[in-house]
This record gives sequence, C-alpha cells and structure tokens, in this order.
Amino acid sequence: MTQTLSRRGLLASSGAAGLALTGCATAASAQTVAAVSPAPTKDGRTTLDADGALAFLKEGNQAFLEGRISNPDISAERKLELAKGQAPFCAYVTCSDSRVPPELLFGRGLGELFIIRNAGNTVDTVAMGSIEYAVAELGVPLVVVMGHESCGAVKAAMSVVDSNARFPGSIGGMVEPIIPAVLEARGAEGDETENAVKQNVRRVVRSLREDSDPLLLEPQKAGKVKVVGAYYHLDTGFVDFFDTV
Repeated sequence: MTQTLSRRGLLASSGAAGLALTGCATAASAQTVAAVSPAPTKDGRTTLDADGALAFLKEGNQAFLEGRISNPDISAERKLELAKGQAPFCAYVTCSDSRVPPELLFGRGLGELFIIRNAGNTVDTVAMGSIEYAVAELGVPLVVVMGHESCGAVKAAMSVVDSNARFPGSIGGMVEPIIPAVLEARGAEGDETENAVKQNVRRVVRSLREDSDPLLLEPQKAGKVKVVGAYYHLDTGFVDFFDTV
C-alpha cells in the first residue's frame, strides 16, 4: 500500500534529518577543538623550566599542523587575572611578517608569550632590553629566535650583497644587521634564502648566548634559561627548532 506524506510531515521529517546532520557536524567539529589551559604559574611566575616551555611550543605546533583548533582561555576571569600581572613562559623574537603569528602557530593564549617582533627578527637595543626584561623581571626560562621561509627582510639584505641594492627611508638601515649572515651563508648547499634566514637566526642566537649582558648570560650559565633558534615553514606550518644546543 502506498503511503502519502502530508506537506507538514515532509517538513517535519526533513527538519529532523537536518538537525541530525547538524548534530553530527557539530560533534565532528568539536573533535578538532582543543581546550587550552594557561601554562602553570606560581607566585606570579611560570613554573615551567626551559625544556618544559619548549615542549609546550612543540605540542602546540603539532596541533596546528594537524588542524586541531586551539581554544585558549579568554574568559573574563582570565582577563581580570592578567590585569594584575603577567607570567609568560617564553620570550619570542620573530619577524613582523603577517604570516607568522606566534600565538596561532603554538596554540597559546593571553599572557603566555612575550613577543618581540621586527622585520628580519634582529636584536637591537630595544629588542635586547625587551628580552632582558622578560628574563630578569618576568622570569621566562626560554628565549626563542625564529626566522621564516621567504623572509622579505633577508631577501632585501641579499639584494644589497648581490646587486648593491639601495632602499628608501630607514629600510636600508633595518636590513643592514642581516648582511653579515647573508655573506656567511653564501655558497652553502640548498636554498640560498633559507640558508641566509637560518644563518641570521644563528647569529642572533649566538649573540644572546655569548655576547649579551650578564642579565642573560648568568641565568644561562646557571641552567635557568635557554636560548634556541627556529625556522618556520610558511607552506606547511611546521616550526623547526634547529638550533637548541
């Protein structure tokens, strides 16, 4: 026997099916959202050591690679807590490039990364003072210097070396500190821009490890602070911590 569905019945059945599908989609989406708690703190400072801080970053970047959306705490309570003070676990020196947002790359939230950014991730007096403040006053155990694929500032420095390029305004002065790294990387096997970017990171890292103020050198000697170098692959989202000695 043939059954005839009324218009109301058709609408009801299609609505139920739609809700079921929506529920499935919502459940599937929920699986990709990771609730991220702030890094542990005590007495106004992070309780992580350098290795723990680096592990936090690596875990967060793995989630980013896998497309697991991070959901940091942005509640009113968290904002009120941070209004009283900050306890970041890492000082992060990186490029100003809009494609390189540290909090997103590592799934971290408010008050966790003390970020110093400029084109070419170099360290001048202002950047150095910021790093020293993060270590001496805020107690961060880890300093990361990160360059990235296809860095415009490094390419500009390369053009100065290769073709004596000149730039208007303060751009030339901005890329000048990168030129020694470009010279050191010349002739190395592989992609010449990537080589120059990594060499620029190595030079900055070496300076922070060996030639900086006792504010940075002493905690490093005591094993309380580590300085590491990293390289971000724009095309994949992977952060390679290639200089961790």
